[in-house]
Amino acid sequence: MKNSLSPHIIIEGNVKYTLGELKVNQILYDFEKMLTYLDAKGKLLFGVKFKIYDDDRDVLFKLCNYFIGDEANCQKLGIDLGKGILLTGPVGCGKTSLMKLLRHMVPHQKPYKIIPTRNIAFGFNHIGYKTIEDYGDGQYFCFDDLGVEPIGRHYGKDCNVMGEIILSRYEIFLQNKIKTHATTNLNAQELEERYGNRVRSRMRQLFNLVAFDSGSVDKRK
Repeated sequence: MKNSLSPHIIIEGNVKYTLGELKVNQILYDFEKMLTYLDAKGKLLFGVKFKIYDDDRDVLFKLCNYFIGDEANCQKLGIDLGKGILLTGPVGCGKTSLMKLLRHMVPHQKPYKIIPTRNIAFGFNHIGYKTIEDYGDGQYFCFDDLGVEPIGRHYGKDCNVMGEIILSRYEIFLQNKIKTHATTNLNAQELEERYGNRVRSRMRQLFNLVAFDSGSVDKRK
């Protein structure tokens, strides 16, 4: 439930979650209270088996500070609040679930839509370059599973659809500071092989890299 006057207080059903306290017109968030809320909201969204793992605390600390806009902590963590998030990690570590979940913690902020990149590529196959235009506007997006989508093909012409969209999003970022988020299983070298050096260079300017440990457990099992 949204409360624009007290964004640190969120009501889910009959339960009130206080994520911090208001002091002199500034909200001081409490990380442990944020984790409590995320665990509860995760169970509501994804089922009772959802849980916040201790091994993921470092990643969550970075993401939580980014989303609440804690300038001091983000500076210490090397996170630029003006950029989006590129969340990387092995299959099943919980990247998509976290990006779906974290937007609920800041209901006063403009939400981003989470779009699987495979769906975007398939859309290109049907309607062509309008797909690229549709994602090159001023909306907020999180592109899920970047790098697993097939090459687009429309009327016999191949197109690296997400590569083109990233270039478009970069131009929007320069002009209007509109951020883009993404999740991926690929590392930096694999992303460059998939999209080329030019797109990879733009990605460095678009995104903060937040990475799960390569040994993170597959939570789907």
